Amino acid sequence: MSDTGTRCMWMRGGTSKGGYFLADDLPADVAARDEMLLRVMGSPDARQIDGMGGASPLTSKVAVVSRSGRADADIDYLFLQVFVDQAIVTDAQNCGNILAGVGGFAIERGLVEARGDSTDVRIFMRNTGQVATATIHTPSGVPSYAGDEEIDGVPGGSAAVPLVFDDVAGSMCGALLPTRNAVDVIEGVEVTMIDNGMPIVVMRAADLGITGYERPAELDADEVLKARLEAIRLACGPLMNLGDVSAKSVPKMTMIAPAQHGGAFMTRSFIPQKCHDTIGVFAAVSAATAALLPGSPAAQLASVPDGPRKMMAVEHPNGATACVLHCDADGQVEKAGMVRTARKLFDGMIF
Repeated sequence: MSDTGTRCMWMRGGTSKGGYFLADDLPADVAARDEMLLRVMGSPDARQIDGMGGASPLTSKVAVVSRSGRADADIDYLFLQVFVDQAIVTDAQNCGNILAGVGGFAIERGLVEARGDSTDVRIFMRNTGQVATATIHTPSGVPSYAGDEEIDGVPGGSAAVPLVFDDVAGSMCGALLPTRNAVDVIEGVEVTMIDNGMPIVVMRAADLGITGYERPAELDADEVLKARLEAIRLACGPLMNLGDVSAKSVPKMTMIAPAQHGGAFMTRSFIPQKCHDTIGVFAAVSAATAALLPGSPAAQLASVPDGPRKMMAVEHPNGATACVLHCDADGQVEKAGMVRTARKLFDGMIF
């Protein structure tokens, strides 16, 4: 980072926020890029006091965007998670929340031309090798973030950003079910290891000795629970083709319970050692998909709608994430999507 600063846009995407950069505005060398982003966020420091990070994994995120050379995409998007209290920048996962801001950012930076009142932006997600379509509200030829769409975990309304994914099954693990099983027993607990956009491990909350309705702060303070979850996570990593995950942010650990507010089921998700205030959008899609697997822990507790197009509200500590699953005649998920929102917070130079 020079004394003249680096061009950056800060945006809220879904229930996360972070810095959005053009790839050309960042160092080409990965080590130099990561060093710069650690300084941008103020990591490693629990308060991130000397940077823009918000002292939470949900507010210490980065999108790197460039014009795509692919025939099936307009832009390329690389997601980077900047750890809060460790000097780690990782591309080991995707982020569907930050994805919600990528289309608008690309139009604002001139990578994509607005077309009418709404503009579809085809986004190649470099982390997973998949393509998503984001529909951006573009009255008068520019992105508008104002609207009435409300998502849980975000106060007020914003313009809706529908996101539909072409094919995210096995995004990081190589298969929807890397062990080929709907149920495995790890450390004495029945789990589903699944990847439909985000590698997660799904378990019944009751099997971990909790109700699944506790507040995140209560679960964060439960050292016995966290140690048990981490033991399961470390055991699942190699089985999910993720290798040694001790220094990785995947798989996420998702505990489920019966729904409380009319949704499909309730979740408490760890990312991976801290309880999420909500749930990541890809994690929600993966969990909803797990609920369609006969005999799985999620299926035993979930309320699943009939028909090939299933609207499923995945409940979390601050509301619910609405997922849409399109199934074929055999009940297999063909496409998955959700509605998010985004808002531009500032555009300028960061130092």
